[in-house]
Amino acid sequence: MKAVLQRVKRCSVSIDGKLYSRIDSGVLIFVGIHEEDRDADAIFLSDKCAQLRIFPDADGKMNLSVKDTGGSAMVVSQFTLYGDARKGNRPNYMRAAKPEFAQRLYANFVERLRLSLGHDKVETGIFHQMMDVELINDGPVTIIIDTLNGDDV
Repeated sequence: MKAVLQRVKRCSVSIDGKLYSRIDSGVLIFVGIHEEDRDADAIFLSDKCAQLRIFPDADGKMNLSVKDTGGSAMVVSQFTLYGDARKGNRPNYMRAAKPEFAQRLYANFVERLRLSLGHDKVETGIFHQMMDVELINDGPVTIIIDTLNGDDV
């Protein structure tokens, strides 16, 4: 699994021009699922996102997690994270998980994050839908985590 995590001052998801969900201070997490991912990847990645120390402490040092700060998380499915653009000009998405499989792991990721941060602290988009995502970056701080790159899962 791959996550692109951005520290945000606020974030919202709209679908068909209507506000679907929003958060204030916290993280926006784009999540992509690879065809070789398993439940352990969803657990590992969710825990890592909840505990990643990217928020400033009293001394201004990035030493606090979204969990530590009581912040929120917006989770958006993003199969294009596994687009391979090395050849040609059209990305190849062959290694992205099929929707039925990906939706289950995405749901596991979200549920684990809710257990960690609190149900009311995690918002989402809708899996497999076109969404408008608006955000105000905080920093900006953007981190990429990929469980296929040898992270200890």
